[in-house]
Amino acid sequence: MVLFKRKPVQFIPVPNIEDESQEVWHIPQTGEIFVTYEDYLNRMDFYNQKRFICTITGHSGLTFFEALSSETAGAAEVEQAFPEALKGPVLRRVQFQTVSRIDTLVDQVYDEFKNDYYPGETVTVSIDSEKLHGVVRDKTRFGGTVLPDGSTAPPYSRYFVSLKERQEEVGPINDSQISRDRKVFTKSVLRSFIKKTVTREAWNGAPWLVKTDIAERYHIDTRIPPHLRYDNKLLERKQIQAQKRMAQPGAMGTEFHGHTSHNTPTSPGQFSPTGPVRLPELKPAPKSHKSKAQQAAQAAAQEARQNGGAVSRKHNLFNGPEPGGFMHLPLPGNPFQFPLSYRSHTLPPIYSAPEPPPPPPPPKYPIEDLQVESRGLVRPQLKYLCADPPVELENVKPPFDGKILMKSVGPLLETWDTLNVYCEIFKLDSFTFDDFVEAMQLASEEMPVQLFNEIHCAVLKILVSSEAEGGKVQIQLPELEEEEEEEEEVDDSAAATPEPESLPTARATRSSLAKMEAERLAAEAAAAEREMQEAEDAPKHRAEEVLKDYDWIEHLRKRDFKDGGWELIMVGLLHQLSKNERLNASCEELLEQLVPVEDEEPSRETVRARYASLDVNYRVQALQIICMLTAETKAIRGYMEDCSEQMTAYRKEKIEWQRKRKQAVEDLKNLNDQRKILLPDNMPPSPPLEAKTNGVNGTHTNGDVKMTDVDEMSLTGGEIPDSENEDGDGTPAGLRNLRRGNDRAAERKRKEEEKKARAEAAAAAAKVPKQSKAFLKVLKDIQKKEDEIAECEKEIAIIDNDLREADCPRTRVLGKDRFWNRYYWFERNGMPYGGLPDSSTAHAGYANGCIWVQGPDELEREGYIDMKEEWQNEYVAKFGITVPERKKKEEGGTSVFKATQWGFYERAEDVDKLLEWLDPRGQNEIKLRKEIVNYRDRIQKGMESRKTYLGLDKVAEEEEKKKEGENGDAMEGVEATTPAVEEPVVQPTTKGRGKRNTRGQNSRAATTRQATPEPPAYRCLAWVNTTAIEEIGHLHGDQPPPARNRKQSKKKQEAAKEEVEVAPAPTTRSGKKGKK
Repeated sequence: MVLFKRKPVQFIPVPNIEDESQEVWHIPQTGEIFVTYEDYLNRMDFYNQKRFICTITGHSGLTFFEALSSETAGAAEVEQAFPEALKGPVLRRVQFQTVSRIDTLVDQVYDEFKNDYYPGETVTVSIDSEKLHGVVRDKTRFGGTVLPDGSTAPPYSRYFVSLKERQEEVGPINDSQISRDRKVFTKSVLRSFIKKTVTREAWNGAPWLVKTDIAERYHIDTRIPPHLRYDNKLLERKQIQAQKRMAQPGAMGTEFHGHTSHNTPTSPGQFSPTGPVRLPELKPAPKSHKSKAQQAAQAAAQEARQNGGAVSRKHNLFNGPEPGGFMHLPLPGNPFQFPLSYRSHTLPPIYSAPEPPPPPPPPKYPIEDLQVESRGLVRPQLKYLCADPPVELENVKPPFDGKILMKSVGPLLETWDTLNVYCEIFKLDSFTFDDFVEAMQLASEEMPVQLFNEIHCAVLKILVSSEAEGGKVQIQLPELEEEEEEEEEVDDSAAATPEPESLPTARATRSSLAKMEAERLAAEAAAAEREMQEAEDAPKHRAEEVLKDYDWIEHLRKRDFKDGGWELIMVGLLHQLSKNERLNASCEELLEQLVPVEDEEPSRETVRARYASLDVNYRVQALQIICMLTAETKAIRGYMEDCSEQMTAYRKEKIEWQRKRKQAVEDLKNLNDQRKILLPDNMPPSPPLEAKTNGVNGTHTNGDVKMTDVDEMSLTGGEIPDSENEDGDGTPAGLRNLRRGNDRAAERKRKEEEKKARAEAAAAAAKVPKQSKAFLKVLKDIQKKEDEIAECEKEIAIIDNDLREADCPRTRVLGKDRFWNRYYWFERNGMPYGGLPDSSTAHAGYANGCIWVQGPDELEREGYIDMKEEWQNEYVAKFGITVPERKKKEEGGTSVFKATQWGFYERAEDVDKLLEWLDPRGQNEIKLRKEIVNYRDRIQKGMESRKTYLGLDKVAEEEEKKKEGENGDAMEGVEATTPAVEEPVVQPTTKGRGKRNTRGQNSRAATTRQATPEPPAYRCLAWVNTTAIEEIGHLHGDQPPPARNRKQSKKKQEAAKEEVEVAPAPTTRSGKKGKK
């Protein structure tokens, strides 16, 4: 039976349906029937929650159907594995047991049955040190006996066993000679069997009951004993609670609602007005936390009861306490606190004001995002790549000269991501998103862009293999209709059209004239409709003419890409894809641009010229179509499978490293405990606090140093020796011998002090206890474990990064915000953070460098934002604002409303502002915020690298300088108007003036250069496909090199290779591609 919150799932009973034709919904696994579809959906939602538990295996976190299938499979295994001979005895032993924990019950049953065997059970018998297999045929049980010394011998059994090898029966033998297979009867098998066959109600003390169908099979009594039934247990508990209340001292003070006769006996605990007839049994009261006054009052009341209701002589109920006595306050609720005439009356009821309802509990976060109260924060402003943003922006110049439309932003991102994730399959160097957009817009006949050509050629080569590889088409293409069949159909339709009959020459009547008029009008309508159909069927492009004698698949096999070759192959591919209903509209639109009807004679050159001048939005549309086709190829699917297998290997390796780290952490904890134990014996002593002494005479000083040189110089008058009669040390020649004697004495004293200091240091070092070898070994082991843990964490981080790069099947979303906008950071998975480290533009340091925001899809927008009117009214009643109004207010005027609309963040400070705006109390935003925090450093680093690569920081500096120049010029004007003191004319040295003068010169130079503008340098032109050059020896757009002669010399080979290779990339490659 499947469990939900540790209780069996209760099925809904079958409803009473009177109308047999009524539509109902049925769940076959449970047999439940529902009259309404909503109830059926609610029940299915309940069953699909991963909160169910399989009773047999104990696995949790399953849906109901998963738990049910697991339980069915587990029950079959248990039924087959558990010995049939033990099922009946075990179930009889378990029946009506009141052990609460199943583990304890399993232990008890296992200990009782592990050395007990039953007829029909397969066992192993030891006879004369030989083990033989057999089956228990009979068993005799002998009870325990009382020995002469008073002790009791335990019961024992004797068995008769039929041996399989000898075909004979042995016996009687004892249980020490018999054993069963260890795998047959174990605690785990026994636990599973009990769980499968036994149930228990959810109340304390409930007995274990064998299921009814199983009890009938093994003839087990199912009648529950009276003392184990729930109602008897409940009654017993009530009686125990009543006895406890009667045993309390306060239970004596019961009220009387009528007068009682003096001779009428009362029940224990009841008293007549004049006194009790039978006193209850008194028990010592437990320790009380009452005050001394309450204890004294209680003691007085007890003394009064013991005196037969008489009042103590020191206490008078009517006149108060006697003189010199203490007043004892009666207990509340005591009937003896009133005079006798009022003791039989009940107290008047006390009315109190109803308590206010408790406040609603605070919400348990996280909750639904739109149910969280607004904090008044505004999301940072979005930027748009397109010229037609969904909101009006003031003083914002559209990027890329306003040529990119919003409908092309999503395909641009999708195509760039596909080409960079699978760049190893396409044999392309990775490239930045900004270079990709620039190349898509810049490529023309006047300025060929290698990135633009290589992308198209590389993708087309994936669709059809080369001649050397078999020339097989790797995708499914719709079949083209033959022209002859179309002409025959046209002729047949023309022949089938009836010609109008000639007018009759006979006498015309009114009916015949009306009939002829109707036929004439019908013929005119048919002719007009035929003309309209012919106009619609008329070709809108001339793709069939240009492809009449051109087989694009054969040219693709030969890799004929130069001089308009790949452009014409694109026309052939789009023309064949137009026969697909799903792609018909987009392909026809592209063919109208590439081979329009206006072209008189479409050819390879005209197609190349048309593609070179094609609008960037059409280019994106065409590239998206062929990139989508690559998902069907074996190369891409095989790459996905390889990455999946690689990820499995990475996960296993990560588990091993995590296991090593866990073990190392436990070992480090034990070593730290050992270090704490050994630390007190290996602590160095504290240094003694000694007063500072002078090093010369040993006198205590306060840190002042005596200036001996000054004192000595005073002896000689403070003059420097400059005569021959003076020594070099400033001593006169007459005093030389005396001074030398003093110097020798000072030298001896200094040596003695140094020797004494060394001796003291040695003594102090001897006092310091040396650290034991065990302590040093523990410290060394701790350092080793810390290094091992650091190595494990480093390896785990590397494996995590490898898992991220190998996760290529789909683009991972960072999360959603409260308005169901999706946030993407395309470097999150499937590629290295900055692109391939050996690509020609790896110095850029980023791949995309932005956080992209996509609007909600149609279902989310209708269900959460543009809700029904009644739902909006409920939201207004709760928050005082509608959801669209809140979206407009909190998104700060820059929003995306549909899944086809995109915005982005490109500044590092916007990431911090976005994290501040996200509310962790919402279910969506807490996940989104966590993901952004995990990758924040990487995201901001990529944004800074993009800013440097695009030169945005220089633009910002120039704007700041321009603003400073305007302020400086204004300050110069102010200085010119103020009177100044005459000063000598000097060259200005202040930084401000230097900047202003330089700025003026730069501006004049700029105006001079405007007359002769230089061609701008485009970043995308620096990209070179070094991957293709290394792996296949040439670019994708070039023809493969001719097969070299085997007898060709090495010098000729090198010369031929130099002719084929193109100019090298501006940056050198560091080696093969990184691990994917």
